[in-house]
Amino acid sequence: MTITTPRMLLAVPFIIVGTLAINSIACAARPPVMEQGIQFGDLNKGRVMVWSRSNRDARMMVEYAFNEQFTDSKIIRGPYALGGTDHTARQELAGLPGGTDVFVKVWFEDLSNDRKKSEPVTGHFHTIGSRDNVRFVWGGDTAGQGWGINEAFGGMKIYEAMRQVKPQFFIHSGDNIYADGVINESVIAENGQIWTNIVTPEVSKVAETQAEFRGRYKYNLLDANVRAFNAEVPQIWQWDDHEVVNNWSDSKDLSGDPRYTIKDVPLLVARAATAFQEYSAQRPHNSQEAGRVYRKISYGPLLDVFVLDMRSYRGPNTHNLQTEEGPETAFLGNEQVAWLENNLKNSKAVWKVIAADMPVGLNISDDFANNPPQRWEAIANGNDGPAAGRELEMARLLSDIKAANIKNIVWLTADVHYAAAHYYDPTKAASNNFKGFWEFVAGPLNAGSFGPNSTDGTFGPQVKFVKAPPAGQVNLSPFAGLQFFGEVNIDRKTQAMTVDLKDLYGASVYSKTLAAE
Repeated sequence: MTITTPRMLLAVPFIIVGTLAINSIACAARPPVMEQGIQFGDLNKGRVMVWSRSNRDARMMVEYAFNEQFTDSKIIRGPYALGGTDHTARQELAGLPGGTDVFVKVWFEDLSNDRKKSEPVTGHFHTIGSRDNVRFVWGGDTAGQGWGINEAFGGMKIYEAMRQVKPQFFIHSGDNIYADGVINESVIAENGQIWTNIVTPEVSKVAETQAEFRGRYKYNLLDANVRAFNAEVPQIWQWDDHEVVNNWSDSKDLSGDPRYTIKDVPLLVARAATAFQEYSAQRPHNSQEAGRVYRKISYGPLLDVFVLDMRSYRGPNTHNLQTEEGPETAFLGNEQVAWLENNLKNSKAVWKVIAADMPVGLNISDDFANNPPQRWEAIANGNDGPAAGRELEMARLLSDIKAANIKNIVWLTADVHYAAAHYYDPTKAASNNFKGFWEFVAGPLNAGSFGPNSTDGTFGPQVKFVKAPPAGQVNLSPFAGLQFFGEVNIDRKTQAMTVDLKDLYGASVYSKTLAAE
């Protein structure tokens, strides 16, 4: 038997403090480490954001040049990376010439008197010039349904397939993480195959603490394909529900979910939004609403991208059959709708891409216990009739677009975990006061495959293409190959836009060329 005396107890704190002091000295003797690599974000009119993370208190340093040798380079003393932001940091580069390759080197200097430097991480990207064609990719849904990083499979290899097409930028259409999904060491996939995951403590349970939300983003950055992609392709991030919790809105109730010890959805949203902003290379909006997600990003005379936020300003998920607009029918919200209409009207670009985190006319339930559902997650309400509920807001937006005669609008989205092409035809719609438009759906990038969803006839969606799991099969792993991204090419001479839906290996499964009006 071991007996602990008061004298021994008094000694314990001194032993602990001594150990911490030794560890602190050892840590200070080593330079910082950049475990998550670098990212570029929101490339826009000669500007780009550079993101990285140190493993401890340090200062971000950025060097850039227009040649691989870094001759005549410029060095920027960037922001401090401290514990309050989980040691993440963002620095904007401005005044970049169009149509130019930009080479970037990032490192961190610690805050000791020695100013020890991390090993630098390099990357490069291309600014879009007036003589360039435009090429970009999009998709959504990363590390969902328990399908995480399987190194035996090649990791999240769709990111390498996207990198290989050499896009000028990438739109992540939401569900950047799955904070509400557990990733286990192994999962039984279709046909009895075993899917093995890298696992960290933060992904072994649903995210509730600030550290757990941050850990989800750090998890994705363990993948070599993702880090290589990030170092070459500037990104536009938007968010959807799984950055917080499945199908969250003001009506979300976690009281019956035993996985959550925190039942306050607003608190989870706050922590999730903080982590999203910290780990995104997104440009802060302004001091009035620094965390705003919806924004316009211009890519010269051929393209403007309108990034929507279909989550932050919505009303509660309801039966979605209200006959008049009100707080319950808000989806984008009046302020965002007005912003979108005004910016579409003022756009001088040939093509206007609306990056939406959810489809317009697909029925997406938030109530699988009932048929018909008593709560709907997206815009559609499954009744095929004239606009009601959230469809009222969308009908008003589409009508105003028609009245202003705004041409060449294309909607890009993800969310439903399969690939599809829809044409919204006013001649086949119950609410038909709008110009016909195309919507393309791509995903998942590395998550379970589902679908297809049924369509709602309010705005006349015509399914021109769909690739999804066979009937009755759900949550198929990436083994099944039903992972998809979209690629868009705009020819500067003809001004035609070609949209390809591509699979896990970069093969096109559908292609559509749209002539500019």
